[in-house]
Amino acid sequence: MRSWLVPPGTGSSRRRGIGRDPGGRRRICRVRRGRSRRIRGMGETDDIERLAAAVRAGDRPALARAITLVESSRAADREAAQELLGRLLPHTGGAQRVGVSGVPGVGKSTLIDVLGTRLIEAGHRVAVLAVDPSSGVSGGSILGDKTQMSRLGRRSEGFIRPSPSARSLGGVGRRTRESMLLCEAAGYDVVFVETVGVGQSEVVVASMVDTFVLLMLPGGGDELQGIKKGIVELADIIAVNKADGAHAAQARETAAEYSSARRYAAGRGGGWSVPVLLVSARTGEGIDALWQAVHDHRAALERSGELDRRRQRQRLDWLESLVQEQLLDEFAADERVRAARERLQPAVLAGDLSPMAAARELLAAFRGVSDGDG
Repeated sequence: MRSWLVPPGTGSSRRRGIGRDPGGRRRICRVRRGRSRRIRGMGETDDIERLAAAVRAGDRPALARAITLVESSRAADREAAQELLGRLLPHTGGAQRVGVSGVPGVGKSTLIDVLGTRLIEAGHRVAVLAVDPSSGVSGGSILGDKTQMSRLGRRSEGFIRPSPSARSLGGVGRRTRESMLLCEAAGYDVVFVETVGVGQSEVVVASMVDTFVLLMLPGGGDELQGIKKGIVELADIIAVNKADGAHAAQARETAAEYSSARRYAAGRGGGWSVPVLLVSARTGEGIDALWQAVHDHRAALERSGELDRRRQRQRLDWLESLVQEQLLDEFAADERVRAARERLQPAVLAGDLSPMAAARELLAAFRGVSDGDG
């Protein structure tokens, strides 16, 4: 087996005990106030401390419940989630954080399934946070990524968590960062974050991972000319998937175009030259070379000190996102804002009041001042 497949520590290859979720159901965790917080669905004696211990032991159902807790929007659950993360934070940071993005249909899930299975066979423990598209009408999620990772899903050393994007910016779940930390605390030394691959998703995921892999389809044409500069600046590795059969020649041409385009991009630092690779998730060709590039990129970041700088920026980005989220939640829940919204919306709909003027009044209501004072 190639040396780059060997996990960074002997403990990474140890098989963990797998617990059972009572009743086989996943339920939103509820918190009761008292001397210790206890979570419904885990048994009467289980509390945050026990949940943290179960996560640290690699218990997959416990990890799933922990992620459900941090994803909950209930105030009580958020308080419990904060305590849980506080207990587990010292045990995070050791994994390779790899973002995988690309347009729908490029084969992200299939590629992760093949690559993740190989990594498990080499002794790694692999977690996948697959952010699934949500309907803009109903908010429903397809949640098909787990079915497309059938091999990885059958392995006890693998963990797949599909989460609806819920129309979050860039198709990245609001709690993806927290979920990634929980996976690290559970002993997963490789964490993939798969995104919807539309709009701002590349920007968001690149800010929370160490290595950002962008998958492209054979054939660029006009689309390539319009987006290549931004993509090359964000990506640490570009891989043209489906480079097999009738698409092989076209894939080589596309790779050559991207190789030419990246010469004019500054890159993301660390003295790293962005490689453009050919891969086929269907045949497995190029998969080893792709992970070798991820491994080499991590080594380059460590040598240059860029890895530490990226991790610091990730923490600051997390801080900013939490502040923005909390402000938006408080704004939406404010009674003065709700009253002003009900009063202003009919005028906006009728065209009698501009959205800009209405927004100014809503913000004034939130600040507790009259529009003339703000």
